[in-house]
Amino acid sequence: MPSKSSARLAALTVAAVCSTVATMVVVPSAAHADTVHIHDIQGTTRLSPLAGQKVTDVAGIVTGVRTYGSSRGFWIQDTAPDADRATSEGVFVFTSSKPTVAVGDSVTVTGTVSEFVPGGASSGNQAVTEIVKPTVTVISSGNAVPAPVVVDARSVPAAYTPAGDAAASGSVNALTLRPKKYALDYYESLEGMNVQVKNARVVTATDPYTELWVTVKPDENDNRRGGTVYGAYTSQNTGRLQIQSLGAVADFPTANVGDSLKGATTGPLDYNQFGGYTLVANEIGTLKQGGLKRETTRKQSRGELAVATYNVENLDPSDATFEEHAAAIVNNLQSPDILSLEEIQDNNGATKDGTVAADQTVRKLIDAIVAAGGPAYDWRSIDPVDLADGGEPGGNIRQVFLFNPARVSFTDRPGGDATTATGVTKDHGKAALTVSPGRIDPANAAWTNSRKPLAGEFAFRGKTVILIANHFSSKGGDQGLHSQFQPPARSSETQRHLQATAVNSFVKDILKVQKNADVITLGDINDFEFSDTTKLLEDDGALWSAIKSLPKSERYTYDYQGNSQVLDQILVSPSISRGCDFDYDSVHINAEFNDQISDHDPQVLRFKP
Repeated sequence: MPSKSSARLAALTVAAVCSTVATMVVVPSAAHADTVHIHDIQGTTRLSPLAGQKVTDVAGIVTGVRTYGSSRGFWIQDTAPDADRATSEGVFVFTSSKPTVAVGDSVTVTGTVSEFVPGGASSGNQAVTEIVKPTVTVISSGNAVPAPVVVDARSVPAAYTPAGDAAASGSVNALTLRPKKYALDYYESLEGMNVQVKNARVVTATDPYTELWVTVKPDENDNRRGGTVYGAYTSQNTGRLQIQSLGAVADFPTANVGDSLKGATTGPLDYNQFGGYTLVANEIGTLKQGGLKRETTRKQSRGELAVATYNVENLDPSDATFEEHAAAIVNNLQSPDILSLEEIQDNNGATKDGTVAADQTVRKLIDAIVAAGGPAYDWRSIDPVDLADGGEPGGNIRQVFLFNPARVSFTDRPGGDATTATGVTKDHGKAALTVSPGRIDPANAAWTNSRKPLAGEFAFRGKTVILIANHFSSKGGDQGLHSQFQPPARSSETQRHLQATAVNSFVKDILKVQKNADVITLGDINDFEFSDTTKLLEDDGALWSAIKSLPKSERYTYDYQGNSQVLDQILVSPSISRGCDFDYDSVHINAEFNDQISDHDPQVLRFKP
């Protein structure tokens, strides 16, 4: 999903549930009973029938206390539940300051019912029912906490969500919850309650913000390395659940995909801006390691051209990851003949001083590769216009070609710069670029505040191969899979569709000149292999995404919110895709690991031109 920067933004803090932007949703009041229970507050939809009203002496047992971040407060749960499965028996009490209650306290709370939308209404997120401006009375302490509801493969429905109400812009907020039919309804019916998962497998590694993801459905779209594959918009993984902790950061498990939390992980079920439904644990299971190892691809044969794409995550000379990236390229990727690198930053990284050159960044990486036992790569790229290509402000990220001159030569045709477009011509009956390296249609509005494709012409054993290196616009701004709007809006697609159309048009120009030209379009496409973005890249058979040559369970390059998914792709022209002498490998060295040096896995294509 998102590029590195947007993915990190999507996990800013374990207190992210407490976005400083809140939306109060007020709905028509229900009749006010003499005694209000938590299930009366929660109601049978996602919005409380008492939103905006003051409630008095709401009783419950404290099940969890959050003392950190800007969403300090505690959860209470009624010990006298009703018989309606749609109504939750738990609710969050927002205190703003550090709560003075403890788990096991029996309390009454007087305050106002509100609906807090983490991230604000524009995020599309669901609302969290809360009691705010509370007056809390402790009746007794040391009481037993209500037994947790066990969330497991049997209790979570196979269907993910109902379709939203068309009359409400696709929102599910007003729909009556059907917890036996839909997974999101099931989780919502437990909002604020004490829940538990047992022996849960980790499907997204521990991140720097002390959170991880597990699945309670071990067989749901699983892959051989322990993850859960996201293979279609209509095939959501319902067993995913984010895990955070109410305990000390130092006690949180450092887990990789395929590890498991043995025993019970127990705590209130929350909903936050950066992942949706989240078990905030008072008790967390014991980490059992799954022994996941980083993959190594095979070495290309003498007659094979090995082409790779690798997002090196905002690499600049001040980073400490050069040796690790070099070791990965030499050992895990087996020194590909050509590397398309994304997110190479300029020589001073995020400093905004007009610097756009990246020669120091690239040279430091090449030197590290040589030191690691790899080839002395040569390189080609085009410096962007300062601050024009998006990414981290001041970083001026761009794509760079590395190539092994002992095996591959680059065909230089001068004239390329940040604003000059390369075109297609005929040279001795073959398709050729007018400018190499060159940018594709850089003035096209499709590339506004986004990276422009870098085209280059290479020669391998006398055969011409044209490469187009890409880094499409990110998924930032899309509504989450857990959104109140179903299906969620993917607004970021609009620009990627324009970008895909522009690249496809350029490839068609090449194929008009030479039908059997070897063309490879590769990079961080920031979209799935089943997406409309990919379909537009492939339009009229001009290209084909080679990751689809892998079994569905092996199609992933990135891991986000419990979903192993495709963002990085290598697409090939018919002369390559229709042959029998190519193979593809998604080399899993980063995305599944807590100590990743990039959030993307590199991809390698080997073929005989």
